[in-house]
Amino acid sequence: MPQQFDFPKSPVPNFKVQPKTIYLVLAVLLILWLMSGVYTVAPDEKAVILRFGKLSNVVEPGLHYHMPPPIEMHIIRSVTKVYREEIGFRTIDPGPPARYRQKPDEALMLTGDENIVNVEMVVQYRVTDVVRALFKVQRLGPFEGGGDGLVHDAAEAALRQVVGRHGIDEVLTEGKLRVQTEIKQKLQDLFVLYDCGLAVETVQLQSVGPPSQVDSAFKDVASAKEDRERLVNEARGYQNDIIPKARGEAERHVKEAESYKVERVRRAQGDADRFGSVYAEYVKAPEITERRLYIETMERIMPGIQKYVIGTGEGDASLLNLINLDRAQPGLSR
Repeated sequence: MPQQFDFPKSPVPNFKVQPKTIYLVLAVLLILWLMSGVYTVAPDEKAVILRFGKLSNVVEPGLHYHMPPPIEMHIIRSVTKVYREEIGFRTIDPGPPARYRQKPDEALMLTGDENIVNVEMVVQYRVTDVVRALFKVQRLGPFEGGGDGLVHDAAEAALRQVVGRHGIDEVLTEGKLRVQTEIKQKLQDLFVLYDCGLAVETVQLQSVGPPSQVDSAFKDVASAKEDRERLVNEARGYQNDIIPKARGEAERHVKEAESYKVERVRRAQGDADRFGSVYAEYVKAPEITERRLYIETMERIMPGIQKYVIGTGEGDASLLNLINLDRAQPGLSR
Protein backbone atom coordinates (compact mmCIF):
# COMPACT_ATOMS: atom_id res chain seq x y z
CA MET A 1 0.00 0.00 0.00
CA PRO A 2 1.44 3.39 -0.94
CA GLN A 3 2.14 5.65 1.90
CA GLN A 4 1.23 9.27 1.82
CA PHE A 5 3.50 11.90 3.33
CA ASP A 6 2.54 15.43 4.07
CA PHE A 7 5.45 17.87 3.53
CA PRO A 8 5.22 21.37 4.91
CA LYS A 9 4.93 24.02 2.22
CA SER A 10 7.55 26.84 2.29
CA PRO A 11 6.18 30.29 1.97
CA VAL A 12 6.76 31.93 -1.47
CA PRO A 13 8.13 35.50 -1.19
CA ASN A 14 6.00 38.06 -2.81
CA PHE A 15 8.16 40.84 -4.35
CA LYS A 16 6.34 43.82 -5.51
CA VAL A 17 8.47 46.54 -7.19
CA GLN A 18 7.14 49.98 -7.08
CA PRO A 19 7.13 51.95 -10.36
CA LYS A 20 8.97 54.74 -8.59
CA THR A 21 11.97 52.45 -7.92
CA ILE A 22 12.11 51.40 -11.56
CA TYR A 23 12.17 54.99 -12.70
CA LEU A 24 14.91 55.79 -10.19
CA VAL A 25 17.13 52.95 -11.42
CA LEU A 26 16.58 53.94 -15.03
CA ALA A 27 17.46 57.53 -14.20
CA VAL A 28 20.71 56.46 -12.52
CA LEU A 29 21.63 54.27 -15.50
CA LEU A 30 20.84 57.14 -17.87
CA ILE A 31 23.05 59.51 -15.86
CA LEU A 32 25.90 57.00 -15.86
CA TRP A 33 25.52 56.49 -19.59
CA LEU A 34 25.57 60.23 -20.20
CA MET A 35 28.59 60.66 -17.91
CA SER A 36 30.56 58.09 -19.95
CA GLY A 37 30.99 60.80 -22.57
CA VAL A 38 33.32 62.82 -20.33
CA TYR A 39 37.01 62.43 -21.20
CA THR A 40 40.33 64.22 -20.69
CA VAL A 41 43.04 64.90 -23.28
CA ALA A 42 46.58 65.33 -21.92
CA PRO A 43 48.78 68.25 -23.05
CA ASP A 44 50.83 66.02 -25.36
CA GLU A 45 47.79 64.32 -26.90
CA LYS A 46 44.97 64.88 -29.35
CA ALA A 47 41.60 63.16 -29.52
CA VAL A 48 39.70 62.13 -32.62
CA ILE A 49 35.89 62.02 -32.25
CA LEU A 50 33.96 59.45 -34.26
CA ARG A 51 30.20 59.73 -34.71
CA PHE A 52 28.69 56.41 -35.73
CA GLY A 53 32.18 55.38 -36.90
CA LYS A 54 32.73 58.47 -39.05
CA LEU A 55 35.25 61.19 -38.31
CA SER A 56 33.55 64.11 -36.61
CA ASN A 57 36.14 66.31 -34.93
CA VAL A 58 39.72 66.59 -33.65
CA VAL A 59 39.92 67.81 -30.05
CA GLU A 60 42.80 69.66 -28.41
CA PRO A 61 44.09 69.01 -24.83
CA GLY A 62 41.69 69.61 -21.95
CA LEU A 63 38.46 68.29 -20.39
CA HIS A 64 35.81 67.51 -23.03
CA TYR A 65 32.48 65.81 -23.55
CA HIS A 66 30.91 63.93 -26.44
CA MET A 67 27.74 61.93 -26.86
CA PRO A 68 28.15 58.62 -25.08
CA PRO A 69 28.85 55.40 -27.00
CA PRO A 70 27.72 53.98 -29.31
CA ILE A 71 26.66 57.37 -30.69
CA GLU A 72 30.12 58.90 -30.42
CA MET A 73 33.51 57.60 -29.29
CA HIS A 74 36.99 59.04 -28.99
CA ILE A 75 40.50 57.86 -29.86
CA ILE A 76 43.34 59.56 -27.99
CA ARG A 77 46.91 59.46 -29.30
CA SER A 78 50.12 61.24 -28.31
CA VAL A 79 51.46 63.70 -30.89
CA THR A 80 54.81 64.33 -29.17
CA LYS A 81 55.86 60.81 -28.30
CA VAL A 82 58.71 59.36 -30.35
CA TYR A 83 57.87 55.86 -31.54
CA ARG A 84 60.49 53.20 -32.25
CA GLU A 85 60.71 50.58 -35.01
CA GLU A 86 63.35 47.84 -35.09
CA ILE A 87 64.69 46.21 -38.24
CA GLY A 88 66.73 42.99 -38.07
CA PHE A 89 66.10 42.32 -34.38
CA ARG A 90 63.45 42.57 -31.66
CA THR A 91 63.77 43.71 -28.06
CA ILE A 92 62.57 40.93 -25.75
CA ASP A 93 63.38 42.62 -22.46
CA PRO A 94 64.54 46.25 -22.15
CA GLY A 95 66.45 45.24 -19.03
CA PRO A 96 68.89 46.09 -17.75
CA PRO A 97 70.49 44.07 -19.11
CA ALA A 98 68.53 44.24 -22.35
CA ARG A 99 67.81 41.05 -24.26
CA TYR A 100 67.25 40.86 -28.00
CA ARG A 101 66.14 38.31 -30.57
CA GLN A 102 67.81 38.26 -33.98
CA LYS A 103 65.76 38.34 -37.20
CA PRO A 104 68.06 37.02 -39.95
CA ASP A 105 65.32 37.20 -42.58
CA GLU A 106 65.29 41.00 -42.13
CA ALA A 107 68.95 41.64 -41.34
CA LEU A 108 70.64 39.83 -44.27
CA MET A 109 70.78 41.81 -47.53
CA LEU A 110 72.90 42.38 -50.63
CA THR A 111 75.22 45.35 -51.09
CA GLY A 112 75.94 47.11 -54.36
CA ASP A 113 79.03 44.96 -55.00
CA GLU A 114 77.00 41.75 -54.44
CA ASN A 115 78.26 40.97 -50.95
CA ILE A 116 75.99 39.79 -48.14
CA VAL A 117 75.89 42.00 -45.08
CA ASN A 118 74.01 41.76 -41.78
CA VAL A 119 72.36 45.08 -40.85
CA GLU A 120 70.34 45.97 -37.74
CA MET A 121 68.62 49.35 -37.68
CA VAL A 122 66.43 51.44 -35.37
CA VAL A 123 64.00 54.05 -36.73
CA GLN A 124 62.45 56.70 -34.51
CA TYR A 125 59.45 58.67 -35.77
CA ARG A 126 56.64 60.88 -34.50
CA VAL A 127 53.10 61.78 -35.55
CA THR A 128 52.53 65.07 -37.37
CA ASP A 129 48.87 64.51 -38.34
CA VAL A 130 46.86 62.23 -36.07
CA VAL A 131 43.93 61.94 -38.51
CA ARG A 132 46.09 60.75 -41.42
CA ALA A 133 48.02 58.42 -39.11
CA LEU A 134 44.79 56.76 -37.94
CA PHE A 135 42.73 56.59 -41.12
CA LYS A 136 44.97 56.89 -44.19
CA VAL A 137 46.70 53.52 -43.81
CA GLN A 138 46.12 50.20 -42.10
CA ARG A 139 48.53 48.42 -39.76
CA LEU A 140 50.63 51.48 -39.07
CA GLY A 141 52.69 49.80 -36.35
CA PRO A 142 53.50 50.77 -32.74
CA PHE A 143 51.43 53.96 -33.07
CA GLU A 144 48.30 51.81 -33.24
CA GLY A 145 49.56 49.52 -30.51
CA GLY A 146 50.08 46.62 -32.88
CA GLY A 147 53.07 44.78 -34.35
CA ASP A 148 54.78 45.24 -37.70
CA GLY A 149 53.01 47.52 -40.10
CA LEU A 150 53.56 50.25 -42.65
CA VAL A 151 56.49 51.88 -40.82
CA HIS A 152 58.35 48.58 -40.50
CA ASP A 153 57.82 47.63 -44.14
CA ALA A 154 58.75 51.10 -45.42
CA ALA A 155 61.89 51.23 -43.23
CA GLU A 156 63.03 47.78 -44.38
CA ALA A 157 62.43 48.71 -48.03
CA ALA A 158 64.40 51.97 -47.68
CA LEU A 159 67.23 50.13 -45.92
CA ARG A 160 67.55 47.46 -48.59
CA GLN A 161 67.36 49.99 -51.42
CA VAL A 162 70.07 52.26 -50.00
CA VAL A 163 72.41 49.41 -48.98
CA GLY A 164 71.98 47.95 -52.45
CA ARG A 165 73.44 51.13 -53.96
CA HIS A 166 76.64 51.09 -51.89
CA GLY A 167 79.60 48.76 -51.64
CA ILE A 168 80.26 46.73 -48.54
CA ASP A 169 83.25 48.89 -47.53
CA GLU A 170 81.08 52.01 -47.48
CA VAL A 171 78.40 50.32 -45.39
CA LEU A 172 80.89 48.87 -42.92
CA THR A 173 83.27 51.80 -42.47
CA GLU A 174 83.61 55.28 -43.86
CA GLY A 175 80.24 55.56 -45.63
CA LYS A 176 78.07 54.56 -42.67
CA LEU A 177 76.91 58.09 -41.84
CA ARG A 178 76.10 58.81 -45.47
CA VAL A 179 74.08 55.59 -45.68
CA GLN A 180 72.08 56.57 -42.58
CA THR A 181 71.31 59.98 -44.07
CA GLU A 182 70.14 58.45 -47.35
CA ILE A 183 67.92 55.94 -45.53
CA LYS A 184 66.31 58.71 -43.49
CA GLN A 185 65.59 60.79 -46.60
CA LYS A 186 64.23 57.79 -48.50
CA LEU A 187 61.95 56.79 -45.62
CA GLN A 188 60.63 60.34 -45.26
CA ASP A 189 59.88 60.39 -49.00
CA LEU A 190 57.86 57.19 -48.55
CA PHE A 191 55.92 58.73 -45.66
CA VAL A 192 55.07 61.71 -47.86
CA LEU A 193 54.07 59.40 -50.71
CA TYR A 194 51.77 57.36 -48.43
CA ASP A 195 50.39 60.56 -46.83
CA CYS A 196 50.39 58.83 -43.45
CA GLY A 197 51.07 61.88 -41.22
CA LEU A 198 54.43 60.68 -39.88
CA ALA A 199 57.89 62.28 -39.74
CA VAL A 200 61.23 60.51 -39.32
CA GLU A 201 63.25 61.67 -36.33
CA THR A 202 66.39 59.52 -36.52
CA VAL A 203 67.75 56.48 -38.34
CA GLN A 204 70.52 54.60 -36.54
CA LEU A 205 72.42 51.60 -37.87
CA GLN A 206 72.88 49.57 -34.69
CA SER A 207 75.05 46.75 -36.00
CA VAL A 208 76.58 46.34 -39.46
CA GLY A 209 78.78 43.37 -40.20
CA PRO A 210 79.33 40.33 -42.35
CA PRO A 211 77.47 37.06 -41.78
CA SER A 212 78.86 34.87 -39.01
CA GLN A 213 80.18 32.32 -41.54
CA VAL A 214 82.70 34.81 -42.97
CA ASP A 215 83.16 37.07 -39.97
CA SER A 216 86.77 35.97 -39.29
CA ALA A 217 87.81 36.66 -42.90
CA PHE A 218 86.30 40.14 -42.76
CA LYS A 219 88.11 40.83 -39.50
CA ASP A 220 91.42 39.90 -41.16
CA VAL A 221 90.64 42.25 -44.04
CA ALA A 222 89.68 45.04 -41.63
CA SER A 223 92.89 44.48 -39.67
CA ALA A 224 94.94 44.69 -42.86
CA LYS A 225 93.20 47.94 -43.81
CA GLU A 226 93.91 49.37 -40.38
CA ASP A 227 97.58 48.45 -40.75
CA ARG A 228 97.63 50.10 -44.16
CA GLU A 229 96.09 53.27 -42.78
CA ARG A 230 98.53 53.26 -39.88
CA LEU A 231 101.54 52.91 -42.20
CA VAL A 232 100.20 55.59 -44.52
CA ASN A 233 99.72 57.95 -41.58
CA GLU A 234 103.24 57.21 -40.33
CA ALA A 235 104.65 57.88 -43.81
CA ARG A 236 102.72 61.14 -44.01
CA GLY A 237 103.97 62.11 -40.58
CA TYR A 238 107.56 61.43 -41.67
CA GLN A 239 106.93 63.37 -44.87
CA ASN A 240 105.53 66.32 -42.94
CA ASP A 241 108.58 66.22 -40.67
CA ILE A 242 111.38 65.80 -43.22
CA ILE A 243 110.14 68.13 -45.98
CA PRO A 244 110.05 71.29 -43.82
CA LYS A 245 113.52 70.40 -42.49
CA ALA A 246 114.85 69.92 -46.02
CA ARG A 247 113.31 73.18 -47.15
CA GLY A 248 114.80 74.98 -44.16
CA GLU A 249 118.20 73.45 -44.84
CA ALA A 250 118.02 74.46 -48.50
CA GLU A 251 117.00 77.97 -47.55
CA ARG A 252 119.93 78.17 -45.13
CA HIS A 253 122.40 77.07 -47.81
CA VAL A 254 120.96 79.64 -50.23
CA LYS A 255 121.31 82.39 -47.64
CA GLU A 256 124.89 81.30 -46.84
CA ALA A 257 125.75 81.27 -50.56
CA GLU A 258 124.28 84.73 -51.01
CA SER A 259 126.20 86.09 -48.04
CA TYR A 260 129.39 84.40 -49.27
CA LYS A 261 128.86 85.97 -52.67
CA VAL A 262 128.45 89.41 -51.15
CA GLU A 263 131.52 88.87 -48.98
CA ARG A 264 133.69 87.71 -51.89
CA VAL A 265 132.56 90.56 -54.10
CA ARG A 266 133.32 93.11 -51.40
CA ARG A 267 136.65 91.48 -50.60
CA ALA A 268 137.62 91.44 -54.26
CA GLN A 269 136.58 95.07 -54.53
CA GLY A 270 138.68 95.90 -51.49
CA ASP A 271 141.67 93.99 -52.89
CA ALA A 272 141.32 95.81 -56.17
CA ASP A 273 141.15 99.18 -54.40
CA ARG A 274 144.16 98.28 -52.25
CA PHE A 275 146.13 97.12 -55.29
CA GLY A 276 145.32 100.41 -56.98
CA SER A 277 146.61 102.42 -54.02
CA VAL A 278 149.76 100.25 -53.76
CA TYR A 279 150.37 100.66 -57.44
CA ALA A 280 150.11 104.43 -57.08
CA GLU A 281 152.75 104.36 -54.34
CA TYR A 282 154.87 101.96 -56.37
CA VAL A 283 154.95 104.40 -59.25
CA LYS A 284 156.25 107.07 -56.89
CA ALA A 285 158.99 104.94 -55.21
CA PRO A 286 159.41 101.46 -56.75
CA GLU A 287 162.37 100.26 -54.63
CA ILE A 288 160.92 101.29 -51.28
CA THR A 289 157.52 99.86 -52.18
CA GLU A 290 159.03 96.55 -53.27
CA ARG A 291 161.05 96.24 -50.03
CA ARG A 292 157.99 97.16 -47.91
CA LEU A 293 155.83 94.58 -49.73
CA TYR A 294 158.56 91.99 -49.21
CA ILE A 295 158.70 92.64 -45.46
CA GLU A 296 154.89 92.61 -45.12
CA THR A 297 154.72 89.35 -47.05
CA MET A 298 157.32 87.72 -44.84
CA GLU A 299 155.46 88.88 -41.75
CA ARG A 300 152.20 87.42 -43.13
CA ILE A 301 153.59 84.02 -44.13
CA MET A 302 155.73 83.59 -40.97
CA PRO A 303 153.67 85.07 -38.15
CA GLY A 304 154.76 84.80 -34.52
CA ILE A 305 158.50 84.43 -35.36
CA GLN A 306 161.14 87.00 -34.35
CA LYS A 307 162.73 88.21 -37.56
CA TYR A 308 165.82 90.35 -38.21
CA VAL A 309 166.69 92.27 -41.31
CA ILE A 310 170.46 92.79 -41.76
CA GLY A 311 171.70 94.81 -44.65
CA THR A 312 174.79 93.90 -46.66
CA GLY A 313 175.74 97.33 -47.81
CA GLU A 314 175.75 100.93 -46.68
CA GLY A 315 172.48 101.52 -48.34
CA ASP A 316 170.90 98.76 -46.34
CA ALA A 317 172.10 99.98 -42.94
CA SER A 318 169.01 102.17 -42.63
CA LEU A 319 166.81 99.02 -42.62
CA LEU A 320 168.08 98.17 -39.15
CA ASN A 321 165.99 101.02 -37.81
CA LEU A 322 162.86 99.19 -38.93
CA ILE A 323 163.46 96.17 -36.63
CA ASN A 324 163.59 96.44 -32.84
CA LEU A 325 166.72 94.37 -32.09
CA ASP A 326 166.31 94.97 -28.32
CA ARG A 327 163.29 92.60 -28.31
CA ALA A 328 165.32 89.63 -29.62
CA GLN A 329 164.99 86.62 -27.43
CA PRO A 330 168.21 84.94 -26.23
CA GLY A 331 169.16 81.82 -28.12
CA LEU A 332 167.89 83.01 -31.50
CA SER A 333 170.48 83.04 -34.27
CA ARG A 334 171.08 86.09 -36.36
